[in-house]
Amino acid sequence: MLERDAMQTLVAWKNRRHRKPMLISGCRQCGKTFLAMEFGKRYFENTLVLNFERDPGLAGIFAADLDPARILHEIGMLLLGKSIDPARTLIIFDEIQQCTEAITSLKYFCESGLDLFIVCAGSLLGVELKRKNVSFPVGKTEHLRLYPLTFREFAKGLGAEKHLRLLEEFSLLREIPSALSEPMTRLLKLYYTLGGMPEVVQTYIDTEDISQADKVLERIISDLRNDFSHYADPTDILRINWIWDSVPKQLAKDNSKFVFSHVREGARSRDLEDALQWLVDAGLLYRLEKVSAPQVPLAACSDATSFKVYAHDAGILRRCSGISYRTIMAEQDAPGVFMGAVTENYCLTELIALGLRPYYWKNANTAEVDFLFEDELNRLIPLEAKTATHTKAKSFDLFCKRFSPAIGFKVSLRNVGENLKGRTREISLPLYLLWKLKKYLSAESEAASR
Repeated sequence: MLERDAMQTLVAWKNRRHRKPMLISGCRQCGKTFLAMEFGKRYFENTLVLNFERDPGLAGIFAADLDPARILHEIGMLLLGKSIDPARTLIIFDEIQQCTEAITSLKYFCESGLDLFIVCAGSLLGVELKRKNVSFPVGKTEHLRLYPLTFREFAKGLGAEKHLRLLEEFSLLREIPSALSEPMTRLLKLYYTLGGMPEVVQTYIDTEDISQADKVLERIISDLRNDFSHYADPTDILRINWIWDSVPKQLAKDNSKFVFSHVREGARSRDLEDALQWLVDAGLLYRLEKVSAPQVPLAACSDATSFKVYAHDAGILRRCSGISYRTIMAEQDAPGVFMGAVTENYCLTELIALGLRPYYWKNANTAEVDFLFEDELNRLIPLEAKTATHTKAKSFDLFCKRFSPAIGFKVSLRNVGENLKGRTREISLPLYLLWKLKKYLSAESEAASR
């Protein structure tokens, strides 16, 4: 079974005295419902599921009024034939975006004082709530964002738990022995191939056959395209497909800035912006905005008109690019430009899963650093991503010289190491160790405070 780190977030939520209804959001098929169900199975005597997509008639329970006691009573009588024991029952509102009254009711459940365990899950929430002009009650819910499996979750699912435990124990600057680096590098290549969609990964675990997992990937991509037709405004459906098809091509360019005119000949940006935003709201694409003159907060100095676009999952990006899994898994290096795009995409999704909000830096003279973000102490942190072991990066060095960040990272297939670039402590971090990034940041903070 694939273990999600988010399970511990739910356990902590359960153990809090004054909890609010928990909302799990995320892209289609990233495991939201499975996580909620598994949480109920492990930690509650009873789990009660209301799926508003599968059984739209359930919305009628919320139509009369939003009194929590009445709703709770009717749910119990209708689904169980008896009253719910709230102290021992997890109540799951699944596909909650299909019932706006259920969304509004969360405010009253939060204020009821009934000490309930309510978890809500929904796909395309950003899209549907915007379309229906509905918002979640401000301050009345807690939010857990679920993503496709991170590399660490992926590696654990494929039996590398002992490797991860050792890597967790190693001191931060200890060189990684080949007994660990080689299998972790192979797993990274497999992650680039399969991505982190749970059904894809589970299929590979069950069959040990990449071609079978690839068929699942193809079906998921087909389902996503069906979502475009089902949930988007009819006038946007064609443009959404154009944007979706354009992302792998634009990422593979040397200058991977997203250009609307490259999506479709003759297409204008104002006609395509809504389509791109639909895919961002659906959690399928990420926008990485440019910063030229970095200051804290980065959001205040970013350029929303100049950005790159990345996919939410490495496997889906690889499949949409038409690159065979055999090409990625071959011993020789895959095509350089594409592997550069995959590596950057991987780094971005890992940074986002760590709770960071990255940008990229580019100056007028075309010097460019792949990622720039703020840490918890509001320090600017540059990060440069390289595909293999070659880590020379003139732009990164220029950034460090000009802005003197306390710490910066070069992630690649090189081993762990450190250098001093002016006043910047430069950390060489293997790509398969990106999940430890915050430990390096914490250690630097502690050292600076001494």
